[in-house]
Amino acid sequence: MLKNTLITLISLTVATVLSLLFVHFGNGTTSVAIIYILAVVFVARYSDGYLPGIVASFIGVICVNYVFTYPYMHLNFTMAGYPVTFAGMIIISTLISTMTSHLKLQSKIINEREKLLMEAEKEAMRANLLRAISHDLRTPLTGMIGASSTYLENQDSLSREEKEKLVQNIYDDSNWLLHMVENLLTITRIKTNDTPIHKTSELLEEVVGEAVQRFRARFPQAQVQVEIPDELILISVDATLIEQVLINLLENAFFHGDPSSPIELKVSEEKGQTVFRVIDYGPGIDEALLPHIFDGSPSSPGTGGDSRKGMGIGLSICKTIITAHGGTINASNHKNGAQFTFCLPAQEEENHES
Repeated sequence: MLKNTLITLISLTVATVLSLLFVHFGNGTTSVAIIYILAVVFVARYSDGYLPGIVASFIGVICVNYVFTYPYMHLNFTMAGYPVTFAGMIIISTLISTMTSHLKLQSKIINEREKLLMEAEKEAMRANLLRAISHDLRTPLTGMIGASSTYLENQDSLSREEKEKLVQNIYDDSNWLLHMVENLLTITRIKTNDTPIHKTSELLEEVVGEAVQRFRARFPQAQVQVEIPDELILISVDATLIEQVLINLLENAFFHGDPSSPIELKVSEEKGQTVFRVIDYGPGIDEALLPHIFDGSPSSPGTGGDSRKGMGIGLSICKTIITAHGGTINASNHKNGAQFTFCLPAQEEENHES
């Protein structure tokens, strides 16, 4: 109530002062009605409900008649033409006030609906992440338990090679679980704003090189062909997070593509963006999964690759990181496999010079 009263009083006071200035400097009274109508629009826009705008309309009409219409400082609605003029003014002011208030109410309703949709989307994302966690973490744990149980129960009868294979399986699954936990912590921190994105100017070649080096250290048997522009390119990114995106996509290509074919990592500058493409050669992606592949849903069994190493969390973290950088990411199939593409805004020109 106090807010509405203050907005109305201040708006009408400013309109009165402006109108007096117009009349004083010889501009006549033709603009006075327009000034008061603008004041009514302002009141309707920034106050709550319909009443303040309607009240401001009546007060504005009375002010125009009392202060700016002859005989001055007297109310007179009987002079020729004035009843029609003032009736028109009050109708116009009231209509504008009502329409403005109605549009504001509609805007508020739309904003509330958008918030509800966003909350529903967040809940769906949480549910997808829980499904991804159960899929991506449960099976490696089962494998570790099975391998360790086999080792403990049959260690006297197992050969050295069999023992080494069981231990290697436990080691691989442990590394996979550690990587998934890192992904899960990262996506949680970003989505709860605990870890803001700290962008710095980084050399494209160094970011790509570090990601490929870390990937090869984890999977020495993997083949990666890198293609980047010859010129020095600066990108404004959080280097650690972008490297994580590249490693996730390279791992996805390694597990779900043909291991005998090299993975291609191509980077180019196109239309003011830096474009990264990770291409594998294998069975590709099930067309039914493409629209939801970044939602955190686990891969369906039998869609190619090692089904225990689903990339539900990994691809969800990729989307979260790229979106936080103001970029886009998508997945598609080519005739011999799958391709993941993400785009980042190119570094501003002045940053190149600095």
